[in-house]
Amino acid sequence: MALDAPIDSPEQAMEHAKARTLISPRFYTTDCEAMNRIDVSPMRAEWDAHMLEYAGDNNHDHFQRTGDFTAEIQALDPELRQEFLDFLVSSLTSEYSGCVLYNEIRKNVTNPDIKKLMTYLTRDESRHANFINMSLKDFGLGVDLADLKATKHYTYFKPKYVMYTVYLSEKIGYARYITIYRQLERHPELRFHPIFKWFERWCNDEFRHGESFALMMRADPKLLRGFNLLWIRFFLLAVYATMYVRDHTRPALHRAMGLESDAFDYRVFDICSEITKQVFPLVLDTNNPKFRAGFTRLFELAQAAERAKERGGVAGLVKRAGCAVAAAATFGRLFLMPVKKNALPEQVRVAPAW
Repeated sequence: MALDAPIDSPEQAMEHAKARTLISPRFYTTDCEAMNRIDVSPMRAEWDAHMLEYAGDNNHDHFQRTGDFTAEIQALDPELRQEFLDFLVSSLTSEYSGCVLYNEIRKNVTNPDIKKLMTYLTRDESRHANFINMSLKDFGLGVDLADLKATKHYTYFKPKYVMYTVYLSEKIGYARYITIYRQLERHPELRFHPIFKWFERWCNDEFRHGESFALMMRADPKLLRGFNLLWIRFFLLAVYATMYVRDHTRPALHRAMGLESDAFDYRVFDICSEITKQVFPLVLDTNNPKFRAGFTRLFELAQAAERAKERGGVAGLVKRAGCAVAAAATFGRLFLMPVKKNALPEQVRVAPAW
């Protein structure tokens, strides 16, 4: 499925970053007073060791481009170029979303544990966003991050929703980046852009960020039981479905890296499911044929809705409404599927071993 509009100018890159669709990265705001009341003392030993890792800042020198960076950029055919630019803009928006949220919390809390953490997270995500933006500038498509912060729509999430979604986005970000990195490590001839060389240490930042939210959730057991188990199921499904639909709009990008979109996504889901056992008492049964058929259906409906949008008129609106209803019903059936339960380990933290 083609992009809504090509990304051929800084203005188009900005519009793409500001887009409000079901699969576009969002900017969030939350209740900073509630964040200020978070108590990590039940996880104090692991938390303090974790903060020492941030203080060590083992990536302080990583996001520096070598002199031959631009010389390694290959000419891309139009379809691959557009899908890669979509990947860069989407990734930039996602990274900068974290930077904006973390910095807002940092400025509005006095809790020393949370303030320190948010300072470290803001530092890391700022590096990531600016590094991606430098690659967009190589194409003449840099995004004005200050303008993006001022003009993009913000979604309010309760702190517990922030914890669920940010934890998942950081861990799934790790799983995506490390899967791409390992593939191109095995097949360097397929590495058509130098940014992929940075993915290993980069995704370990993402992994570490997820560990922070795992510790916060494990410090407050009520977030992981009772009615909140339904919210965990919802956010797991929503994050996975969003990734699946978005990735399947980029077949040329995956082919260029020697990957197939379905296999790539389910590999990422497998990794993410293993990781999330540290904090979530359940994982989705992503290998169930009915689950996979449901995700295929969601993508087909997204394609049909896009065609209806292009068609326009009353008939197009009716078709899009029908697709929305069918997608909601499909999501509902997926939500009601049995999940796999697991006991939470005594030690929360895990190592990025993939």
